[in-house]
Amino acid sequence: MIPFLRRLASWSLAAWLALAPAMALAQEESGGMPQFQFSNELTTSQVVWMVLIFLVLYLLLARWALPQVSSVLEERARRIAADLDAAKAAKAEADAAVAELTAATRNARAEAQAEIAAASRSAREAAAGQTAALNERLEAELREAETRIDAARAAAMGALREVANETARAMIERLTGHTPAPETLAAALDHALSTAKG
Repeated sequence: MIPFLRRLASWSLAAWLALAPAMALAQEESGGMPQFQFSNELTTSQVVWMVLIFLVLYLLLARWALPQVSSVLEERARRIAADLDAAKAAKAEADAAVAELTAATRNARAEAQAEIAAASRSAREAAAGQTAALNERLEAELREAETRIDAARAAAMGALREVANETARAMIERLTGHTPAPETLAAALDHALSTAKG
């Protein structure tokens, strides 16, 4: 930007220097506006001061103001680039964090489902084990009860046989007046009991 302003100023000065005599001649001949009468010393001094002030302003702008503006613009461009880089890095970190969170959520869900399935399987196995143990205990108790019932039945049948034997002997003695032989009475009693069972 500064080289362009330097070229513009030099072209303007060259153009003015080249056109100044022609303008002065034209103004003298026409007797036109007093601002363009270069034969007047006042006009010439104003033009000289204008050129000096223009050169001072140009030098101030070229050496002091424009470099500061340029440095401010460059610093601003550097800050914008740094901010864009920081924003890209932050976005990359955020994307990585989102991906990590998604993976962690997926893994936690899979682990929870696996734990639920394992707990359900363990509960089923425990229930099956308890059911089997309960069935075994009930079967053992049932066998023990059947054994006791069989023993009680055998004891009752033995007692019944004795009661039936005594009753039959007493009835025969009263009816006939004779005491029956124990073998005959036992055989008749066995025959009657086997008929009753059949």
